[in-house]
Amino acid sequence: MKKEFFKYLSSYSFDPIKVNRIIVSNFLFTNGIESCQNLLIEKLRIKTEEKDFDELLRIVETYSISTLEDLIEAFEFVISPEEKVISGAVYTPEYIRKYIVDNTVGLNSDIVKKIKVCDPACGCSGFLITAAKRIKKLSGRTYSSIFRNNLYGLDIQEFSISRSEILLSLCAIIEGEDEEKFDFNLYLGNALSFDWTTHLENFIGFDAIIGNPPYVCSRNIERESRDLISNWSVSKSGHPDLYIPFFEIGVLNLKPNGTLGFITMNTFFKSVNGRALREYLCKQKLSMGIVDFGAFQVFQSKSTYTCICLIKKTHASNLNYIRLNDCNSLLSNGLPFQSINYEELDFENGWNLQERDILNRIEKTGAPLGKRFITRNGIATLRNEVYIFEPVDEDENFYFLQNGQQYSIEREICVDIVNPNKLTNENTIEPLRKKAIFPYYFRNEKPIILLEEDLVLRFPNAYNYLVSKKEVLASRDKGKGKDYEVWYAYGRNQSLEHYEFKLFFPHISPSIPYYVFNNEPNLLFVNGLAIIGKNERELRYLQKIMSSRLFWFYIVNSSKPYGSGYFSLSKTYVKNFGIYDLTKDQIDHLLNLSSQDEVNVYLEELYDIDLSKMRLFVDTQQLTLPIH
Repeated sequence: MKKEFFKYLSSYSFDPIKVNRIIVSNFLFTNGIESCQNLLIEKLRIKTEEKDFDELLRIVETYSISTLEDLIEAFEFVISPEEKVISGAVYTPEYIRKYIVDNTVGLNSDIVKKIKVCDPACGCSGFLITAAKRIKKLSGRTYSSIFRNNLYGLDIQEFSISRSEILLSLCAIIEGEDEEKFDFNLYLGNALSFDWTTHLENFIGFDAIIGNPPYVCSRNIERESRDLISNWSVSKSGHPDLYIPFFEIGVLNLKPNGTLGFITMNTFFKSVNGRALREYLCKQKLSMGIVDFGAFQVFQSKSTYTCICLIKKTHASNLNYIRLNDCNSLLSNGLPFQSINYEELDFENGWNLQERDILNRIEKTGAPLGKRFITRNGIATLRNEVYIFEPVDEDENFYFLQNGQQYSIEREICVDIVNPNKLTNENTIEPLRKKAIFPYYFRNEKPIILLEEDLVLRFPNAYNYLVSKKEVLASRDKGKGKDYEVWYAYGRNQSLEHYEFKLFFPHISPSIPYYVFNNEPNLLFVNGLAIIGKNERELRYLQKIMSSRLFWFYIVNSSKPYGSGYFSLSKTYVKNFGIYDLTKDQIDHLLNLSSQDEVNVYLEELYDIDLSKMRLFVDTQQLTLPIH
């Protein structure tokens, strides 16, 4: 029923005021609130004599908004998908907000009376509502006083500020506090450049900063924010996502001994763009607790991998960490973390937060895989359905592809291609073979795009086919294809070279994957990964190592988790695995081992690690929160 209502809302209107009125009126009608003193809410009410009233009655019959939580969720939902991509707005479940507020606002009622709480990316102010309820419970003061003296919000979207005022007002009204007008400390602005000292007299920082920083990847950040993000020291590595500078913004605007509580992405533990943030946190040495949800999906409508970060602005030697696999553990009493000394954390290569002793021993063995071998991602056409095909027929001169209609493509412009993500055993290369239109030639082993006149002259059929898909190709990178060498070039230039010795494997896997050796220089690959070697022998012994229990233990405990028990095998997560300095005789012995059990035992003896009695997955521990 809720989905039907949300579907209706998305088609009802794009006018924020009209949407606000139908949502608020549904809430008022459902709760039997026939009149209000509050001018803001009363102005939004659809009255019986208005033409939209019959529509309201029909909607209420379909889905009634009875609770404040339903109301928050409805307002978060009606942000358009395009707007969500830019703003990163997402509904945060109440139990997450409550946990963060419980661990930041504090328990002392005397402190709560004067506490100043801020959400620097407040959206519709779900976090501020949760904070208001807690402050009221602890202090017994009115919402009007709490709104005026304790709560502060900032957002880049004007409709978010308007909806925050609506929701906070209704939070008070539904509990019997109805005033003609409430005073709010809600500001419109960009957190990346907003200066609280110019808006608040004698500002020395907030007691608590809470929220859900925007989930916007680097490529979707608007130009204004993209220009501002570089001003923050935590944004100096890679291509930072928008949530990253909010850590520094939060710490900067905290009072001494103040506490920050964010639900945010956990990718900064290992990612390149999180390196500067890791360095910042290690150097600041603040009292910090991390509740890592691993692969558990906190947000139903968004595939993100998250953690709760609690940072107290006071010096500490250790970071505290726990990984949970469900939300029920968060709701249990007491979750102390394992304590990890900041000095033991490697901000450059990424944080090992689980099974640290074993992982550190592995990484300190021999030389890192990333320095011994080259890892490559597959080609990136950005329109595989145009370039990659399985021939429906062929003859001496042409392959025939079906894409809207049948086309004949010259054989000489096509190359074989496979998708390592689909490997199911060591002999699955042949069934995976497809053809790729390859509009390049090689000069001194480097791929060069064919000139358009040459493409027309040498491969007229392929050219005519690509012309028929020109509009589709132009839509790549959201229509920014003008940056390509020519309009028919692949979206990226990666992995176009000839690699004779390759070890294929998938990008993610739920268990030890198949690593498949190949020695065809002209064979391209797409979507998966390949390690490039100098000869077959070194890739064969690497194949043994990567197929081992030891290597999979390392992946499970250090790489990025995905849903359904999958883990990432991308370059970022395999590059620091230490490759033991094997002698020639040891390599021979390893290659001659016939069973995987023998390989496991042999490698673990070399690394002085016994995994025979260990679980590969770390169990959730029952601990207590140590940052207070």
